[in-house]
Amino acid sequence: MNLIQFEKWNTIVATIAFLIALGTFSLTVEPTASYWDCAEYISTSAKLQIGHPPGAPLFQMLGAFFSSFAFEVEQIAFMVNMMSVFASAFTILFLFLTITIIGKKIILKTSTITKSNAFIILGSSLIGSLCFTFSDSFWFNAVEAEVYAMATMIMALLFWLGFKWEENMNNKKGDKWLVLISFVVGLSFGVHFMGLLAIPAIGMIYFFKKNPSPTLKSFIIANIISVAILLFIFKLLLPSTLGLFGYLEVFFVNNLGLPFNSGTIFSAILILSFFYFGLKKTQEKKLVKINTFLLCIMFVFIGFSSWLMIPIRSNANTVINENAPSDARALLAYYNLEQYPDTHIFYGPMYSDAYAGQDPDKPYKDDKPKYEKDLKTKKYIVVNDWKSGKINSNTNHVGLLPRMWSSEHASNYMKYFGYLSFKIKPEYRNEDNLTQLVSQFKSSFDQGDIDSDGYHEFLSQYGGYLDIKKPSLISNIKYLFQYQMGSMYWRYFMWNFVGKQNDIQWKYDLLNGNWISGINFIDEFRLGPQKNLSDDVLNNKGRNKYYFLPLIFGIIGLLFLFKEDKNLFWIVTLLFLFTGLALKVYVNERIFEPRERDYALVGSFYVFCIFIGLSALSFYQKLKKIISEKASPLIIIILLTIPFLMAFQNWDDHDRSHRYTAQSLAKAYLNSIDEGSDPMIFTIGDNDTFALWYAQEIENYRTDVRTINTSLIATDWYIDQMKKRTYNSSPIPSQLEHRQYAYGVRDYIKHEALIDSVRWDIKDFMDWVGSDHPRTKYKNLLEQYGAELDKVPKFTQNMIFYPTNKIRVPVNKKNVIKSGLVSEKDYELILDYIDIDLPSSGLYKNQLLMLDILANNDWKRPIYFTGGSYNDAEYLWMKEYLQLDGLVYKLVPIRTKIPKNNPYELGKIDSELMYKIVKGWEWGNSNDPNIYHDPETRKNSISFRGNLHRLSLKLLEEGEIKKSEEILDLSLDKMPVDYFGFYSLLEPYISTYYKLEKFKKGDQLFISLSNKYQQNLKYYSNLSKSKDSRFSIYTYAENIITDTERYRSLVEAALNSNNTNFIGQAIEDYIKSTDYVKEFYGEYEYYTLLIPFIESIYKYGSMELSKDLYINISNELRNRLILFDEMESENQSEYIENIANNLFQYTKILNILKENESDDSFIKSEIETFLFIKEKLTN
Repeated sequence: MNLIQFEKWNTIVATIAFLIALGTFSLTVEPTASYWDCAEYISTSAKLQIGHPPGAPLFQMLGAFFSSFAFEVEQIAFMVNMMSVFASAFTILFLFLTITIIGKKIILKTSTITKSNAFIILGSSLIGSLCFTFSDSFWFNAVEAEVYAMATMIMALLFWLGFKWEENMNNKKGDKWLVLISFVVGLSFGVHFMGLLAIPAIGMIYFFKKNPSPTLKSFIIANIISVAILLFIFKLLLPSTLGLFGYLEVFFVNNLGLPFNSGTIFSAILILSFFYFGLKKTQEKKLVKINTFLLCIMFVFIGFSSWLMIPIRSNANTVINENAPSDARALLAYYNLEQYPDTHIFYGPMYSDAYAGQDPDKPYKDDKPKYEKDLKTKKYIVVNDWKSGKINSNTNHVGLLPRMWSSEHASNYMKYFGYLSFKIKPEYRNEDNLTQLVSQFKSSFDQGDIDSDGYHEFLSQYGGYLDIKKPSLISNIKYLFQYQMGSMYWRYFMWNFVGKQNDIQWKYDLLNGNWISGINFIDEFRLGPQKNLSDDVLNNKGRNKYYFLPLIFGIIGLLFLFKEDKNLFWIVTLLFLFTGLALKVYVNERIFEPRERDYALVGSFYVFCIFIGLSALSFYQKLKKIISEKASPLIIIILLTIPFLMAFQNWDDHDRSHRYTAQSLAKAYLNSIDEGSDPMIFTIGDNDTFALWYAQEIENYRTDVRTINTSLIATDWYIDQMKKRTYNSSPIPSQLEHRQYAYGVRDYIKHEALIDSVRWDIKDFMDWVGSDHPRTKYKNLLEQYGAELDKVPKFTQNMIFYPTNKIRVPVNKKNVIKSGLVSEKDYELILDYIDIDLPSSGLYKNQLLMLDILANNDWKRPIYFTGGSYNDAEYLWMKEYLQLDGLVYKLVPIRTKIPKNNPYELGKIDSELMYKIVKGWEWGNSNDPNIYHDPETRKNSISFRGNLHRLSLKLLEEGEIKKSEEILDLSLDKMPVDYFGFYSLLEPYISTYYKLEKFKKGDQLFISLSNKYQQNLKYYSNLSKSKDSRFSIYTYAENIITDTERYRSLVEAALNSNNTNFIGQAIEDYIKSTDYVKEFYGEYEYYTLLIPFIESIYKYGSMELSKDLYINISNELRNRLILFDEMESENQSEYIENIANNLFQYTKILNILKENESDDSFIKSEIETFLFIKEKLTN
């Protein structure tokens, strides 16, 4: 076989690999929007809007192209998802071609292309590419509209182009490949920066081509230069260009008096002129290398030009216009992710800085000046007090390698990586109360009475009196290697090439999110016994086992490449390192992100699949000497079992076809909102906000609802957008003007208790905080206190304060009825006003704007909340004035007290309205056993189940028996027990079925749920009882106690069944399942909790079990009362309530004994014993 024939077959087999991938992903792609960012990307792609930083304009433009093939709006999401399908299929194509190039290089070193080695090269490429096709993380990205699928394709394309450049490097026009690489590098900025990580590897391809046998020194220098090129493009070239545009724009307008955009136009002309004359001169003077360099830079810019979409569309004022990057300065901030917290890679503040207070020497640092257009003066003005405009980090808490930096995660940092040591500051050591307080705290901590949350609270409260040590360098290094690299990289790596325990997020526990192999003795060594696992564990679709096969063959391929060609080995390994471990160093992840982050690491998994493919070559090289070159087909056939094993294991948890749960969630939110009243809804997180954006923007569904994200409304650009009409939704009612909430203005307003005895009308409050009168500013107070203003930064002086936190919200009853907030039947319940107490610390801008909306709405438009948070501020400090409508809470001027026994049960219920809402939900085939119920789908059942049960109870209370039962049945039908988990939420359903006298349904639900807890407890019961064992019952103590408590609650609910035998069997099963749990509760606690079961056990007819249970309980009560009796009288008085309670419980079980026990002598003995103890205690 010659090379031409080989290339022909290479193209054919590569096409086959492409089609397999395309078919696989097409069959499993999500048909509509997914959770998290996907809904946002679909919304911004189809209409070319501006998504979250750092933007993905090329992705969005291509998404718009794909969406144009949709025949109806419901198909738009599917078509944008198909863009990821095609991108991922092309990734497989480029991976195949890349492995072919590497394999060909190895073979041609010692041989020529023959049929046998051609077969093995193409087979190797097919194995490697199919392994990546069916790998967990890549497949996850391939079937949803996220940037990672396309970013992986660009990385794969760049790596393949690097090898093509190397093949043609010495040809006359070989550098055209380098120019193409530069163009693709520029394009990658329009999708995701992952593609850029191929640059160092491409640099080393060039180096080894020119230096096949390099010295160590030249090798090190080449690596440094390759990384420097990456940093030059990513951190210098494009940011500097955007900075130049911004600087010249301000200079031309402010200094030269030219119109807006003149500096931008000049910058563009300047850059175009530079390239035109630069290329012309270098070509005339035949400066080939400089000419090529300029061409490469120019094509990076041409690729980067997709970013022009962002300011163009931002200036078009699209509905979704995040950060409003309409000019060069705003675009640079958008590129640099300035809206997110600063992360420091090598030197910066630690999380302990939150406890330390301001730096004594340099308490403030400069912020960045925020320029805005002033249309009156026709100049750019700075709207924020940027000089000394930010609080500086305390220098005592700044250090090298600040891996543990996020103050929001302080408790978890300490819990898993060591508590911060502290001592009292010298100036407070003579304070006896403080010394005693610290001593008591340390003693309680040493005894295990204080957890990490308590430790965090103590340091937060008393940090000003303490010298707190920052995390050591060793602690940070430990966190880097153990958590960021170990847990957040290697765990994901093992997921993809060894196996995955389940799809539940890992949080340092042995039961969820770990990697498994399917080889029992290995899994048991790491994770404990693998026998008697519950059905939930075994049937979790995310449980995938590859038996180490992909990993083993990948290592074989890695070692083979190292042996055959160390230069090639380093090129491939460098890409592996940069797309994996180096990325972890750069991202600097906090402990426990909102979800698993494996999807961002697919680049390194791509590389490892190259090694898997090369393992076939390794076997071929060895076996051809022993058997024959004709062994190649056998090798390929055997090794193809690896990708087919991965496909078999992964299909069920990557098949998103026919799943519409995210779409139905969005519509359920919107359908819960009254139509025709111009409503507003405050959303909290990504999954509720982005889902609503999708429904409104793409499906044009309920565009009358104004969606307001409570986090984004802290930004001036978002407030501006909320004050414009959108589709059928009116602007938000607001009295604040842009200058009053511009960047750096009223970001935080402070409370100063000057007139806290006075309760202000909310309009008066807004007039005060919205005023720029000197008396409303902190400077006025500072002058009264005699402060030295030259030492106080301007942003503090100009900070607004409010003199009282007591606010009254008047109720316009006419508007309440007119807007449909409250039905006519509840008119008498409407209050005249609502009094609220604002925080005594201060208000952030988003909270201020929410109050602004409330004050200026005057009850004309309904205000809703999606829920999901129980923070008072998220409900405008009016949690007692809510009405639950379907999935949302509506603000109503009717007080509904929050139950003390269930503080999460918010709002009144209008059963007629909510029943109508619930019956209109679509559900998105959530009860289909064939769809994959992913963690987010399951998690959303929490709100559905809880709200539906509350509705059912309300209907029952009102005598609507059939409707009450119908709602319970609907909930269990649409969210089957086995698919959705969160079983504790179903326990109240059992009680309600019994109240409805639907005993069979209640009993059946009890059986289903109790079986879940029995299986869990059975697994734990077979563990070691030794405290020294790695996998003992003590390892799972928290889980065991939780399951026991929930199981006991179930049994208590079952006591209301009409089937005596059923109740008795339930109690007997519970006692059998939890007998070993006495180890945690103690005998007294365990048995006294069983007191409610004694009477039912006697009725059950099991006299032996009944008597044994009675004896155990009575013994514990008797021993406890004897213990009280033996106390000194002064100590005994402290336990009066306990003594009385124990006597009452003893009396209770004695009465049950007298009514049910046939052994009279035993009854008599028990009564005498009780009376004797009682007499001693009461005399």
